[in-house]
Amino acid sequence: MRTSFAAASLFVLAAAAPASASVATPVAAPHGPTAWADASRGGIRGLTIGPIESLRHAGKGYGSPASGRAMDEAKALGSTWVSLTPFGRVWDLKPNGIDLTFEAPFAENRANVLHAMAQAHARGLKVFLVPHLWVETGGWRALIDPGDDAAWERWAAAYKRFLLTWAEVAAEGGAEMLSVGVELRSFVTTGRAALFYPIIQEVRRVYPGLLTYSANWDDAEDTLIFGELDLVGINAFYPLADKDGAGRDELLAGGRKVAEGIERLAAMWGRPVVLTEIGYTTRKDPAIRPWEWPDGMKDVTIDEEAQALAYEALIAPLLDSRSCAGFFVWRYYADPDDVSQEAEWGFSPRGKLAELVLRDAFTARWAADGPALPGDNLGRHRARTPGLLGWELSPPLF
Repeated sequence: MRTSFAAASLFVLAAAAPASASVATPVAAPHGPTAWADASRGGIRGLTIGPIESLRHAGKGYGSPASGRAMDEAKALGSTWVSLTPFGRVWDLKPNGIDLTFEAPFAENRANVLHAMAQAHARGLKVFLVPHLWVETGGWRALIDPGDDAAWERWAAAYKRFLLTWAEVAAEGGAEMLSVGVELRSFVTTGRAALFYPIIQEVRRVYPGLLTYSANWDDAEDTLIFGELDLVGINAFYPLADKDGAGRDELLAGGRKVAEGIERLAAMWGRPVVLTEIGYTTRKDPAIRPWEWPDGMKDVTIDEEAQALAYEALIAPLLDSRSCAGFFVWRYYADPDDVSQEAEWGFSPRGKLAELVLRDAFTARWAADGPALPGDNLGRHRARTPGLLGWELSPPLF
């Protein structure tokens, strides 16, 4: 079944040429919804590399030799960018401040993240730094509500300190892009957004690279701060169908609908869109409720083909979009050999059928890449086996 699905998963990519190996470094903010493609910056073929979030796994997190192997795998997959996701800790959904310590002391985390950035850059990978908030007692950070006006002002000041701390790290490490927040619905889709604009201005003073914000897929159209940023960012866990058992055609139709929405959003804000997270768990019908966290699932039917098909359905229409600058896959880990971070049915596509789809996508030519260069059509990458690369000239496998 693996061989037949690998051939089928090439879908429209079989007719596309691989992208150029070199990707232009973004040196200025894009202007206009197709500016990324117009400037031939190269579509963002991104892979999120998550930290190893346990002190019991010392020496395996960001900046370690294991992290270097993760960067090697990202490069071999065809990635041109990696996303790094440090965390700050709040106690509950009515926070008074943000603790920079997460698993290890902040000074240690800071040094490790800087080392991971250097590892990425040494391999020709660009870096997207995405500071997250972790709610210690549970609950979704999108629902944070400190209380009255005075409490919100204290929270805004605490968040500014948190973000500026990581913005300074991003500047020191030469990260090419920074997210100013992740799924902060109560902050940036309401009147409280007025407190966020000065934070962005302060970040601009210390960090010279590209800025985005990682909106949740269902509130991106309500997010008010995109006009202050360089790219519209979306954590794109869109459902691709509304019922279990959806077939390939139905899922592809859902992917086209998502792409159409991205085009509208890019036009509305006059900026390219980057999908700051995309991902599907390895289970039956993962495209129906893709945001569901694997740790809370029970009696799961593991289904690699369903995961791969969901990736195919979302990605295929995006490759023809000049308004979508690219995407970041959620996620691999800083130690590629550590399988303790999530269940077998989790998000990671590493070593699974979905990896074949990603390899084919990453080595195709995208509309976001801009005009083709002479010779781009000479070769084609064929991903036959997860974890293995295979370059060959046409004709295709089937």
